[in-house]
Amino acid sequence: MVDKLIPAAGPVRHVRASTPADLAAVDALLAGSYPRLLKRDYPPSVLVTALPLISRAQPALLGSGTYYVAEDAQGEIIGAGGWSVDRQLRHRGHIRHVVADHRLQRRGIARRLVGHALRIASAAGLREMECWATLTAVRFYEAMGFAGEGPMEVPLAPGITFPCMRMRQRLEQP
Repeated sequence: MVDKLIPAAGPVRHVRASTPADLAAVDALLAGSYPRLLKRDYPPSVLVTALPLISRAQPALLGSGTYYVAEDAQGEIIGAGGWSVDRQLRHRGHIRHVVADHRLQRRGIARRLVGHALRIASAAGLREMECWATLTAVRFYEAMGFAGEGPMEVPLAPGITFPCMRMRQRLEQP
C-alpha cells in the first residue's frame, strides 16, 4: 500500500509495504545508520555487542505486510519501519525496527513512516501502540505522541541486553 494521505515532502517520494526483495537495501540502511546514530547515547561496550544483532533486517518482518520502506525520487530506500501485533494483547501493537538514513536526519523520514504505521494500526482496530525506543529516539517518539513509561533492558541474545525506554500511545479509532 502506498501512503497517499501525506503529500510528498522532503526527500520521501512515497511509503510502501516492504517485501523480502528489500532485504539487502534495509540491511545496508540499518548497518550504515544505526552505528552513527546510536554512538552518542550508548557506550562502545554496549554497541560492540548490540550492533551486530540490531543492525540486520528481519526477513519475517519485511514480508509481514506491516513493515514499510520510504523511497526517494530515484526509488532508493531511505527509511524503514513498521509495527506488529502484540502476541498476548491483541489490541496492542509494537513499533518495529525504525531507521532513517543518517545522512538525511531531521527531514521527516521517520515521522512519515511512524505516522503511516500508526494510521494503519488504528484502522486495523488496535487501541494502543508500544515502542521500545532507543535512548537516541526518545525525543522523537515523544514528539510523535508517545509517553515514556520507564527504562527497560531488551534481551537480544543470552547475556546481551540493550537499554531502551518503554513508551506507549493510545490510538484514535477511525
